Amino acid sequence: ISAAAAMALPMAACGSKSGDSKSGEKQKFIVGFDAAFPPYGYQDENGEYVGFDLDLAAEVCNRNDWELVKQPIDWDTKDMELNSGTISCIWNGFTMNGREDEYAWTDPYVDNSQVFVVKSDSGIASFADLAGKSVAVQTDSSAEAALKEDDNKDLLDSFKELVVVADYNTAFMNLDSDAVNAIAMDIGVAKYQMESRDGSYTMLDDVLSAEQYAVGFAKNNTELRDKVQKTLNDMRDDGTFQKIAEKWDLTDSIIQ
Repeated sequence: ISAAAAMALPMAACGSKSGDSKSGEKQKFIVGFDAAFPPYGYQDENGEYVGFDLDLAAEVCNRNDWELVKQPIDWDTKDMELNSGTISCIWNGFTMNGREDEYAWTDPYVDNSQVFVVKSDSGIASFADLAGKSVAVQTDSSAEAALKEDDNKDLLDSFKELVVVADYNTAFMNLDSDAVNAIAMDIGVAKYQMESRDGSYTMLDDVLSAEQYAVGFAKNNTELRDKVQKTLNDMRDDGTFQKIAEKWDLTDSIIQ
């Protein structure tokens, strides 16, 4: 499902001063993100917001002398947050494919795929085995959008049901309790969840779709987008981008 087109908005949260320029306050850069989307952005056991995308944003802010504000949002309200000016951008594993004309995008920085995760003892090994099964997906996610594309209509119709949940923690609880038989999700998030949980899970070899992540700004806010893009380019050139990817075990996914 393509997100609603971003509308014109005040620049208050998108590169302006957070207060009177004479006050000496830093410019605020407010990143909207899903706080349950590891390893890109999430809340850790200490209550801190961490992740690959947030580390990238922090480095961008350091290099521009901006104040980073980490703003958790409900993913299904992300456009409202952006359009109202309460966030500067959406930076959290945000898929640009199918939304190219709806935001001002940076260049893509992650290659990602949509996959299915099942319990290892489920007997499910292919798309054909999903017939008659219950499949969970996060609301307004890339996986949900991919399943509703014409190319995947037969696959979707083969399911017993598509269960839409608010977040992946709920999806995995449903999988563990056998309330659903599979989860459709981003491969990077799938790998993280499978490694961090006690259960025994398997990722199907069949890929639902391929996509790319980029940072999304309001469509009219190309000035801030260009500043962030230039900084990301500098980070690639000096190796900082690669180091941050290594920290989060995402070197196989990043676009250099």
